[in-house]
Amino acid sequence: MSIQIGLTGWSDHADLYAESSRSQDKLSDYASHFPVVEVDTAFYAIQPPTHYEKWVAQTPSSFSFIVKAFNGLTGHDRESRTIQEAKDLVKAYEESIQPVVEKGKLNALLFQFPPWFDVNKQHIKKLRLLREWLRDYPMALEFRNRTWFQNGNLEKTIEFMREEEWIHTICDEPQAGIGSVPRVLETTHPEKTLVRFHGRNIHGWNKNGRKDWRKVRFLYNYNEEELTEWAERIHELKKQTPHITLLFNNNSGGDAAANAKKMQSLLNIQYNDLNPRQMDLFQF
Repeated sequence: MSIQIGLTGWSDHADLYAESSRSQDKLSDYASHFPVVEVDTAFYAIQPPTHYEKWVAQTPSSFSFIVKAFNGLTGHDRESRTIQEAKDLVKAYEESIQPVVEKGKLNALLFQFPPWFDVNKQHIKKLRLLREWLRDYPMALEFRNRTWFQNGNLEKTIEFMREEEWIHTICDEPQAGIGSVPRVLETTHPEKTLVRFHGRNIHGWNKNGRKDWRKVRFLYNYNEEELTEWAERIHELKKQTPHITLLFNNNSGGDAAANAKKMQSLLNIQYNDLNPRQMDLFQF
C-alpha cells in the first residue's frame, strides 16, 4: 500500500527553491520534497527521449512520473486524423517515453480529455483504440465533461473503465456546468488510483476566452477543513486500491506545494528515499 503525493509540473513552485536555483536543477530540487510529478509539458509537445533521460537521471530510483498525453491524442487540437495517423502519433508518443519506462519510473500515462469530449459511441471507440494501442502501460483517464457521470451513465462509465483497466482519475474541481465533473470516489484499476486537485475557483473555471485563463482557473488555496475532509476520503479509498497518487494542480497562486505538504502531514506520511535536500527552504 502506498500513497504518493506530488504536483503538476516542477518549475512553477517558487517556495520549493532558493532564488539562486537554476531552472535545470529544479527537478532535482523538487525530488527532495516529493516522490512523484506530472510531466505537463508532454501535453503541449511530444518530448524528445533525451529530455526524459535527463529527468530520470535527476531523480532517485523510487521516484515516478505521471506523463500527460499529448494534446493531439486527446483531441484538444481539434485536428481530424485517420485511424492510421492516430496510431502513428501514439507510436511517436510511446517511443518518446521509453527512458521512463525502461528505468521503471512510469507511474501512469494521463489522458485528460477536453470539455467537449462527451459520452457517445465515437468517443467510446476512441478510448478502446487508445487502450488497445497502449495496452502495456498503466493509463489514467480524466474526463472534463459531466455527461459521462449523469443521466444514468455513471455506473456504465465506471464499469467501462474497469473492463478496459483504465485508472480512474478522481477530480476535485469546481462544479461549473457541463465542462466539469463531479467527485466520484470509485476505483477502477486493480492496482492504481489517481486523484487530481484542481482547486474550486468556480468563477474562473470556464473563462477560457481570457488570455490569462489558466491562471484564473487554477487560482485556489485549499483550507485545512477541505484538506482534512479529503484525508478522510483517502483513508476510505485505501480500502479499495493498493496505490494512490495525489497531484495538486492549483498552481496559479503558488498554493499547490503548501497544500500537498499539508496533505502529507494530515496523512502522517514521511518519504525517506527522496533526493538529499540542501537546506530546508520550505515552511508550512
